[in-house]
Amino acid sequence: MPQWDDRPLVGRAEELDRLLASVDRALEGRTCAVLLAGDAGVGKTRLLDELSARAAGRGVRVLTGHCVDLGDVGLPYLPFVDLLRPVAGEPLTVAAQPALTGLLAGRPAPAAAELPAGDAADLGRPLPHPGSRAALDDGRLQLFESVAALLAELAAGTPLLVVLEDVHWADRSSRDLLRYLLARLADEPVAVVVSYRSDDLHRRHPLRPLLAELVRLPGVERLELGPLPDAAVGELVRGLADGVAERTVDDVVARAEGNAFYAEELLAAGLAGETLPLALTDVLLARVEQLGEAAQRVLRVAALAGRQVRHDLVTAVAGLAPAELEAALAEAVHHHLLVVSADGRYRFRHALLREAVLADLLPGERVRLHAAIAAHLAATPGAGTAAERAHHARGSNDLAGAFSASLEAAVEACRVGAPAEQLQHLEAALALWPAVPDAAGRAGRDHAALLLDSASAARTAGELHRAVALLREALQLLGPDGDPAARARVHYRLAQALARIEDQASAMRESAAAMALVPRDPPSPVRTWAAATHARTCYAVGRWDEGDEAAGEALAAADALGLDSAWADTAVSLARVRGGEDRAVVTARLEEALVRARRSGDVDVEMRVLFNLAVVPYEGGDLAAALRWIDTALTRAGDVGVEWSFYAAELRHLGVVARYVTGDWTGSLELVEGLTRVPEMAGHVRAAGLLVQVGRGDPTVADRVAWARGLTAHLDAHVLLLLATAGAEIDRAAWAGDAGGAADRARAAIEQIHLAWGVDRLAVVRLAAMALAPVGDAAAGARLLGDDAAVRRWEATGEELVAAARSAVEEHLGKVGEYGVEAAAWLARVEAEAARLQGRAAPELWDAAVRAFGYGHVYEQARSQWRLAEALLATDDRAGAAEQLRAAAEVAARLEAAPLRAAVTELARRGRLPLDLPGAGRVVDPAAVFTPRENEVVRLLAQGRTNRQIGAELYISEKTASVHVSNILAKLGAGGRTEAVAIAAARGLLPH
Repeated sequence: MPQWDDRPLVGRAEELDRLLASVDRALEGRTCAVLLAGDAGVGKTRLLDELSARAAGRGVRVLTGHCVDLGDVGLPYLPFVDLLRPVAGEPLTVAAQPALTGLLAGRPAPAAAELPAGDAADLGRPLPHPGSRAALDDGRLQLFESVAALLAELAAGTPLLVVLEDVHWADRSSRDLLRYLLARLADEPVAVVVSYRSDDLHRRHPLRPLLAELVRLPGVERLELGPLPDAAVGELVRGLADGVAERTVDDVVARAEGNAFYAEELLAAGLAGETLPLALTDVLLARVEQLGEAAQRVLRVAALAGRQVRHDLVTAVAGLAPAELEAALAEAVHHHLLVVSADGRYRFRHALLREAVLADLLPGERVRLHAAIAAHLAATPGAGTAAERAHHARGSNDLAGAFSASLEAAVEACRVGAPAEQLQHLEAALALWPAVPDAAGRAGRDHAALLLDSASAARTAGELHRAVALLREALQLLGPDGDPAARARVHYRLAQALARIEDQASAMRESAAAMALVPRDPPSPVRTWAAATHARTCYAVGRWDEGDEAAGEALAAADALGLDSAWADTAVSLARVRGGEDRAVVTARLEEALVRARRSGDVDVEMRVLFNLAVVPYEGGDLAAALRWIDTALTRAGDVGVEWSFYAAELRHLGVVARYVTGDWTGSLELVEGLTRVPEMAGHVRAAGLLVQVGRGDPTVADRVAWARGLTAHLDAHVLLLLATAGAEIDRAAWAGDAGGAADRARAAIEQIHLAWGVDRLAVVRLAAMALAPVGDAAAGARLLGDDAAVRRWEATGEELVAAARSAVEEHLGKVGEYGVEAAAWLARVEAEAARLQGRAAPELWDAAVRAFGYGHVYEQARSQWRLAEALLATDDRAGAAEQLRAAAEVAARLEAAPLRAAVTELARRGRLPLDLPGAGRVVDPAAVFTPRENEVVRLLAQGRTNRQIGAELYISEKTASVHVSNILAKLGAGGRTEAVAIAAARGLLPH
């Protein structure tokens, strides 16, 4: 028989060299990663084995983690537990951190603080079981940072190669941690290689969006492992066994189709005297069937238990005497079907082999083995997780056991910082509820309460639409005759969730329904929260008086009942809805609300207060204060594990935008790129980073814009996502000179925002101003060419945008109140662009825009300075224009804003300004290029004159004018009159 583990590596020299190059980069102190893709059996594991051996030979330490296919079981961080097991006993500084203690022991479960009881915690994390409250501080951020610090500490001693195999089976939390590590590790001597089956990635596979994000990170590349060439397969087959007949080699090569594992299995079956089977399952099972019955039974147990299985589980489940078991295991290992891992566990040599054994199990045997494994896990502390017990209990049709284990698994997932898996297990329990007679007793709550807990988990994980669906199911379950207080609680929670997905009308109906179900007197927690929620929804739809009445009731009742969270929530609503009040007064009210929210322990309300404490200075132009609150809030959100709750996501979005505004573009992108899993409803956080990419002229931005546009179409009510995406699309079209595209996108977005936000739509002013820039350019170009029809068309387009901006401002002033410095700056830009649209230079309006953006918007002030310089040139203030261009150029260089820098350089060249700008070149005197007569002809060409008109104006013949035009085209290398004018303008050769 061939010695499989000693087989030669063939046909992979190029791929191995690329992987070894990543190891070399790690040896140089640079973090890098390779995403290794390939079909099942194509040779990924063999290549990684070779890489690991070569890396170890170069003095690199290798850590390997395997993902396991456990069906619908979410087993958080399993590959990282596997990866870090060899370092568990090492004296590392970071290993003592609480977040890592459990992970290094193979069971990550950091302890955390508990939630407060009662309705005060309505908006916080759910209580998975009344007798075992969920941890508030789930340690997720600390765990991620601790793993990164641990790898950095290990790499400081010896460069690392981290190998993660089969991540197409990775749980959601492991994917999040991988994303975090690749974004976090930058200058550490660590190489990461991640393998996955490309043929398993269906369109909705959860790994697909992660891969799309990872390849955009610096130092991350994708390596596709294709089928081996026929010659390499032949070499592989000949190397596996001596004296193989060429007919057999040819047969194997033809049928393996470049798949190394298929080739090995086909050859093994042939060498054993079997006729080469026609189907791969037959190929795989032919080798299994060569084993004795006991060894085959061991394989069936191992296959059902998972890709890796402990000896004690095989002993307990296989039902064999010790001597018989040892012989069976030895037979499976010696036949290269099982491999013994370094930690003593058994694993299949290839996942395809395990899948074939699983597929061959008869239904009755599968159920019996599931039951035996579940019984062993339940009877043996530490033998497995609740998630594993739930999986095997379901497989054995023990639905009651699966139900209880799923609830326990939800608690475990919460404690290890895996909110998505927590929701998954709660929903598994919900699915089993009808089949479990004593479900309420086992759960410690009724069906509606479990639905509410699941909805809260969904909201914590950022899955707002799922939360809405669960709450609606709870309402249907309670029915019109259900307990009024219970129904009211579901109604106001549903109102809160609906408001967060921009469905304000439905939110209003739900909060009104909650108010109708519970009497005002005597005051109660349910009525108080219903009133607090109703106040928010009333203000959102412009029912001010009704909102004030509900807010007053909520404040009084909250004071009477000691409900600090409800009081704080209502205080925020009141503080933010009353426009025009002194900022110091509003801030003082919010700070009092923050004290109460923290005292109540309601993290969701605390995040809402912190968000508003950041928004108030942001709107007032105090960006430094806004960023201080943002950073405080994001740290708090990470500490308590609610990074993707609604207001935590809004704070992150505000942080991305605020850093963009202040000119900290690198910090803005870091806040975006440092993200782990991003729920759909938080897509605007990532989309906000598009403005930096567009501003820098990033060539990869097209893919990200396409992603954002697709998400916008899917979430058509997500206005902040629409704003981020439309803003990036308009700006990108503007820099590309696509005035029509910019205007069309702006008009569509303005209409959508008007429908969604009504009178409170100041955001459209920015979109209108951005689209006006290319429209003004198009009008100016048409004016230069004397195309009056085009001038009128572009003026009409621009005037529509100006009207939309002015209308938004007027309605806001009349219905909402005063607006902040940002809106004032964008309005100043609109007015300056409106003048430019009509062909007026209006430097005073551009100067007003420059001063307005001086509140702290670094980039837009520089863009306004560029336009001011253009206006000053038109009025022959060359010194003033040069001063403004120098300031704009400095900002463009500092921000790496390539399009703005190019525009500044082009204007300096066109205006023949002696600026020391890279690419501007020396100032060219038109007299050095054209004769005096040609200069006159160029001036008239720019005005759109024909040869006859030029001759008439210069008192020369039409033929002579034609000769001058031909000379000008030749000197400029232009193919036509319009191109000649454009080239002359770009080179600063047009007469002023």
